[in-house]
Amino acid sequence: MNMKAPHHHEHPDHDTLDVGGHAVSRRAFLGYLSGALAVGTLGAPGRLWAQGGGAVLRVGANANPSSLDPATGGSGSDHVFLFPIYDTLVTWDFASLKAEPGLAERWEFTDPKTLVLHLRQGVTFHDGTPFNAEAVKTNLDRSRAAEFSNIRSDLGSVDQVTVNAEHTVTLHLKNPDTALPLILSDRAGMMVSPKALEANGNRVDRKPVGTGFMTFQKWNDGSEITLTAFDGYRRDDKPALAGITFSIITDSATRLRAVMSGQADLAYHLDGRQKPLVEKMPTLNGVVGSTVYCFQLYLNMSRDTLADRRVRQALNYAVDRDAFIRGAMAGSGEAAYMNLPKSHWAYDAPTAELYPHDPDKARALLKEAGYADGVTLDMRGYNDQSSVQMQELLLAQFARANIKGRFRTGTIADMSAEYFAKKQGDLLLSAWTGRPDPSLSYSLMYNQESYFNAGDKAPPEGFTEALLASRGSDDLAIRREALAKVQRLVMEDALVVPLAFRESIVAVNGKVKNLRNNLLGKPKFNDVTIEG
Repeated sequence: MNMKAPHHHEHPDHDTLDVGGHAVSRRAFLGYLSGALAVGTLGAPGRLWAQGGGAVLRVGANANPSSLDPATGGSGSDHVFLFPIYDTLVTWDFASLKAEPGLAERWEFTDPKTLVLHLRQGVTFHDGTPFNAEAVKTNLDRSRAAEFSNIRSDLGSVDQVTVNAEHTVTLHLKNPDTALPLILSDRAGMMVSPKALEANGNRVDRKPVGTGFMTFQKWNDGSEITLTAFDGYRRDDKPALAGITFSIITDSATRLRAVMSGQADLAYHLDGRQKPLVEKMPTLNGVVGSTVYCFQLYLNMSRDTLADRRVRQALNYAVDRDAFIRGAMAGSGEAAYMNLPKSHWAYDAPTAELYPHDPDKARALLKEAGYADGVTLDMRGYNDQSSVQMQELLLAQFARANIKGRFRTGTIADMSAEYFAKKQGDLLLSAWTGRPDPSLSYSLMYNQESYFNAGDKAPPEGFTEALLASRGSDDLAIRREALAKVQRLVMEDALVVPLAFRESIVAVNGKVKNLRNNLLGKPKFNDVTIEG
């Protein structure tokens, strides 16, 4: 939805400026403009044009990617960089996440354990390699078998991949899996050039080659990623943009300043406190919408303290989610009591009643677990301003429940790798950015072998069976019932501390057209144009 109309319940400061007929706080206006010239890493202001004509979209991104190889990356923030480079076998509707054709123009389950994909013809990879069934088999076999793959569990239901014809491939399954088409709209469905894989030791972390509408040019680590339009993009659906330049700006206020000062066209993953300013600035437009993006505390249950379920439950009781949203998100969010928001078709209302804010209950649980004097935890988080504010609020809430400790911080890529790959720390304040099918989210976070299960904890009894049941039918009522059980098991065992779902808040200048919100809150730029 468009954000230009201001909310009438907002009360601007008395000290205001009239900017284009809008009352804007002098403090806010000057605060966002001050330091705008410091965003010098974006290059000189003004429109960039690629050789031969066409506009380059300049994007303020919130994090350095962990990898540009869809099989090896470990951060949900990677998707915005991956989407332009790699088409997926299946894609999804922006509003509902319903599966839609991608590189597979159609598919069918010939029986509950056999999925046949019919591939688009005339598609090539950026290096000229033809896209065909052999390429799909190469990618799927690599993703589900390679030791370095972080998405093996995504394809855990696949037993064998066979090539039937040049543009027909069959996935033989170990068990029925109706979620598989949507799984193929995520990392598992991003197709990498077999030629590039062969030339680079079977992984393309920094040399990505896909079939997407943009080709990779360069990656200045922590600073900039440059893409240019792929002239050989399939059919007549040529890229409207000549290129995309991502500037890595971890602080959300600085990302917004970049758009305000003309050094960027678009900034995504803005915070609630920036929303009023975007609404009131006449030179900006905003795109906002709900998402499945959930701020949460990941818990390492291999650590002695958190191995006790009562301690994990105490953390859930200690958190005041509504106060967290007011204090850290400027009221722009929804309290999270599981990994799905109220608007989701699989939301389970009884699960949401498990953990009301109750510091007394938290202290009682700690005492029962043998921690009458409280617990001290090794907490990890990120070093941007918004994350630090969240950490401070949580520490204050924890203190009232006799939970102590401090946050060690760093960049998203570094701290995520420390926690998930190196198993360092008791908990991590981060987010689950969501997946098109909810069963994939629960599989990726809570299966024992999952990368995002830092403690390698076996899921509670009945979890695996319920998860399989949720993927064994395409009847939504049956799926909803099975996923309700999955969610209750996760939260009763307190495998996570969900905090809040964020709104997707994107600021663009007036020249950017056709940007739409999607439920994942991860912008796609395929249809974006720049006018003027």
